[in-house]
Amino acid sequence: MAEVYLDRKRKKRVEEGHPWIFANEIERMEGQPVQGGLVDVFTHAGAYLATGYYNANSQIRVRVVSYEPLKELTREFFVERLTRCKELRERFLGEATAYRAVYGEADFLPGIVVDRFGGVLVIQVLTLGMDLRRELLVESLVEVFQPEGIYERSDVPVRELEGLEQRTGLLYGNCPEKVQIVENGLIIEVDIIHGQKTGYFFDQQANRALLAPLMKGWGRRSGITLQEVDAEGRKELLPVNANGKPVTFPLWDGATVLECFSHTGSFTVNACRFGAKKVTCLDISEHAIVSAKRNVELNGFSDRVEFVVADAFEYLRTQAKGQEERKRRAAAGEKKVDTSAKLAEGGRTWDVVILDPPAFAKTRGAVESACRGYKDINLHGLKLVNEGGFLVTASCSFHVRPDLFLATIQEAAKDAGKVLRLLEYRGAGKDHPQILGVEEGNYLKFAIFEVRSRR
Repeated sequence: MAEVYLDRKRKKRVEEGHPWIFANEIERMEGQPVQGGLVDVFTHAGAYLATGYYNANSQIRVRVVSYEPLKELTREFFVERLTRCKELRERFLGEATAYRAVYGEADFLPGIVVDRFGGVLVIQVLTLGMDLRRELLVESLVEVFQPEGIYERSDVPVRELEGLEQRTGLLYGNCPEKVQIVENGLIIEVDIIHGQKTGYFFDQQANRALLAPLMKGWGRRSGITLQEVDAEGRKELLPVNANGKPVTFPLWDGATVLECFSHTGSFTVNACRFGAKKVTCLDISEHAIVSAKRNVELNGFSDRVEFVVADAFEYLRTQAKGQEERKRRAAAGEKKVDTSAKLAEGGRTWDVVILDPPAFAKTRGAVESACRGYKDINLHGLKLVNEGGFLVTASCSFHVRPDLFLATIQEAAKDAGKVLRLLEYRGAGKDHPQILGVEEGNYLKFAIFEVRSRR
């Protein structure tokens, strides 16, 4: 087996648990490595460090699979690693049957992502080393998870960096185009064939449940309070409006919510489940809105949700512009106002605004433009949050580090004239573990802010 010797001056990342070895970290090689085959990795002084698979076509020359000598990736190897993945999820997720089952390097299986949708597994094979062992991988997944079917969604550009073509298709058993899962007590239908990536984003699954305390407690804003009322000869505590009349609408205390970049409408249905009064569900993709409508219907929330197909940037700007014009007219008071001038479109506000966009920065060079994008949507989103309401905002761009993301939000708040109180800050859920020292796994930033005007 070929041997890789690392440069003396390199940063000791492998010793710290990082599974990637880049081309510029290699001092020399002994023997002839096989493309996708295993190599042993040593320090410049000859001390054994790890074993990984090799690809001369990738800037990541070696991806570590073991910290003990290993001659081959056998079926037994895959079964043992996959069993550990399954046991970890069972420990932390209980009886859940929908989650990320394998998270690549963080599960010591670099180059593989597996999402479980009940009896169906959807996998991505991202590297040459794992692509060459596809059959073993499928056999091992069947043994460990006993699925009804396995579908591949390796239609991602990163495969091309490994010298591989993108591919999709059925690998085992039978897979319907759409599957239904349960999240936080909700039915979610997922399009595993045409949806983004594997069809669903499990990394925000636990974070969506954090909407619960934001969805109620808004009745008082409308002048509704709980009062003792005589009802058929007995006293009952009922909601009463400012005119003293009982309120019969059951969601009188619920929030108004705007979800942008909705994809399957997962935040929308969670908001409804926790008591939202009205939700605006927005995405630029008609296919996404069709999926969101279906999930809203499945859970019986159709009467509370409106759907908008639009560019989120433009929609937020339009609403903010309309809101600013209304404020200017209101501030004019007794001053002469040209009422014949057409009022700008938009001007709506919400109790809770949710921004969960796709990654704006795919590379380090895109960070500056990505931050402009994050500032733009958060600046205008903040302007649309009712006083004392909440901004729920996220970023899945790894290259935009947490401190930079929060600094960008703060800049947006300053320009919007708002003061923010941070109530929650999270990453991905427990089915997306992170190896300490591997910052590439720390990509998701999720925050909930209370929004107040700076006066």
